[in-house]
Amino acid sequence: MAKAVRKQALGRGLSALLKDPTNDINSVQDKNADKVIGNIVELDLSAIEMNPFQPRTNFNEESLRELASSIKELGVIQPITVRKLNFNTYQLVSGERRFRASESLGLKTIPAYIRIANDQESLEMALVENIQRQDLDPIEIALSYQRLIDEINLTQEQMSERVGKKRSTIANYLRLLKLDPIIQTGMRDGFISMGHGRAIINIEDQSTQLDIYTRILQDKMSVRDTETLVRNYNESKALEDPKAEAKAEPETPVFVKKSIQDFSDYFGHKIDIKVAKNGKGKITIPFHSEEDFNRIKKLVQSAK
Repeated sequence: MAKAVRKQALGRGLSALLKDPTNDINSVQDKNADKVIGNIVELDLSAIEMNPFQPRTNFNEESLRELASSIKELGVIQPITVRKLNFNTYQLVSGERRFRASESLGLKTIPAYIRIANDQESLEMALVENIQRQDLDPIEIALSYQRLIDEINLTQEQMSERVGKKRSTIANYLRLLKLDPIIQTGMRDGFISMGHGRAIINIEDQSTQLDIYTRILQDKMSVRDTETLVRNYNESKALEDPKAEAKAEPETPVFVKKSIQDFSDYFGHKIDIKVAKNGKGKITIPFHSEEDFNRIKKLVQSAK
């Protein structure tokens, strides 16, 4: 308990230091910067402004009330992170839920880590930290990844290293942004899961995506059922009969079957012959090198 009181008192002491204009800290080289950077400081809520780079846009009111209740009982356990803008003026980098909940309780101060960062660093810090949170919806995560690409110019490989996620995982989130906006909203509101979205994205036409989305909601389809529906649609191109099998290729005529081996023996390769329903077809002769191509060319010329 004594440790907690000492830590809190230290935070108040640092807070007083930051309010002294003669010791204003604007860079890591300034006097007393080492006492502030990396330490927990009690900051006035009124001195902190919202982060325009915040990737999170959807805040659940009930969840905020629960957090406020927890803060009322236990205090802010995990400090927020801010960056210094000017004298006694800070910008929120991460911890907006904790900030909002504390504000709703009428608290005057909040424990915070202070960072010295430029706009780009602040954006990257906010995006990376938020991506690693467990309570973001899939679209918020996807938008954060896209902003790291567009505004920080990170590649998927670099993002993989920064956020500790596989590149394939990042790619799967980014693909969700190709969904119709109505479906994206449905995912954010919890009507469908990311698994549903990953299945629907395999259909390019957005009007068809919406048809399938509507059917998922009406029939309360599972992710597996959705995957089957999409797979069957792509095979049959007909939503009316999602169980329809892909149309079978026409059977190879007998005269072609009897001749395939002769062609293969003559050219020294396995020859592929396709025949359409109207009786027309094509013969495919593979080759493996320039030398092989010239060999086949001579065989064709000698057959003239």
